[in-house]
Amino acid sequence: MGKTLAEKILSEKSGSDARAGDIVIAKVDLVFIQDTTGPLTVRLFRSGGFKGLANPLRTVLFIDHAVPSPSLGLSNDHRLLREFAGETGASMSDIGEGVCHQLVGESMARPGDVVVGSDSHTVTAGGLGAFATGMGSSDVAVAMALGKTWFRVPESLKVTATGSFTKGVYAKDFILHLIGLIGADGATYKALEFGGDAVAAMSMSPRLTIANMAIEAGAKVGLFPSDRTTGDYLAAQGRGEDYRPIAPDPDADYEKTIKIDLKLLEPTVSRPHTVDNTALARDLKGTKIQQVFIGTCTNGRLDDLEIAAGILKGKQSNPGTRLIVGPASRQVMLEAMKAGYIQTLVAAGATILPPGCGPCLGLHQGILGDGEACLSTSNRNFQGRMGNPDAFVYLGSPATAAATALSGEITDPREVMPG
Repeated sequence: MGKTLAEKILSEKSGSDARAGDIVIAKVDLVFIQDTTGPLTVRLFRSGGFKGLANPLRTVLFIDHAVPSPSLGLSNDHRLLREFAGETGASMSDIGEGVCHQLVGESMARPGDVVVGSDSHTVTAGGLGAFATGMGSSDVAVAMALGKTWFRVPESLKVTATGSFTKGVYAKDFILHLIGLIGADGATYKALEFGGDAVAAMSMSPRLTIANMAIEAGAKVGLFPSDRTTGDYLAAQGRGEDYRPIAPDPDADYEKTIKIDLKLLEPTVSRPHTVDNTALARDLKGTKIQQVFIGTCTNGRLDDLEIAAGILKGKQSNPGTRLIVGPASRQVMLEAMKAGYIQTLVAAGATILPPGCGPCLGLHQGILGDGEACLSTSNRNFQGRMGNPDAFVYLGSPATAAATALSGEITDPREVMPG
């Protein structure tokens, strides 16, 4: 019997014949922390008596969730991370570089890697064919010190995508549709493995968007095969030597297969307060929105800003709706400036934030008022997620967000898209 992607990677990294349900100890290729959970990881590392890092250059500390720091406490947490990097030789990504998950995809994760981070959206790197997963601070501290950790090899669900996206429909609509279909616990501790002709035709950005939200269905990992698209992306990032092809075996054993025809999808929105509470954007017309946020590790990449700018070009956002845009990395910001997208968005009324997480987790920069609603391109809409338990968060694609910013209410982007 052949192996799934999850089984293949964990077999290689554990030096065993890993099968679903097995417990393995696997080598960790990249481990990272960020500025909300990272300080606890550092304190646990120190209290554990560890003397050093197993692989300093592949241990990365990100300051991205609250940048620049909005408070004394967070500034001291940032100082702790910088001091720890200086003491141990760990790599440091400081303010303005961007969101950890975007940067891991741009310059760190490789096909076939095992990646662990103290953040649930570590799964994003699965878009590159890496077994990438979030872990608790204590487990990450151990992985930093030992360079290995244990896993239960997950069962795998195969998601086969066919057809092509129609006008106004994107990867975000695909993953919201899937989560609405199987539920927020529909893939708990499973591997979601994506394949099919439509997946083969996807560029890297939509793959990263889909992998990013695998955790919102409970998945341990969201995995894409590493193919020529992966190789071309890595080459464009100046690291073509990191490429190697990885695919599941044709006779791999999957617990279940889910088939999705892209041409049948429509712009989709998650309603408060769970990601699987989905509806079509056209059915939510009239829902007033006070803030739109375009950005995050889910949809803050260059093509996302291009889509939004294409809809907003030469127009003005609704005066009753605040429009906030946060590029996912410094590279994205620079490329968007060069392409003119930032200028277009600012002219349309957007406020541009520094690369980072911004309003996504409700620490600063865009906290909602009581009773207000936000349409965000982020990955979570739990009650209080954006800083106020008396506010409401809807999730949608950059196209849906831009259309909503124009009208001040949830809008199907096909109503306003040019052409």
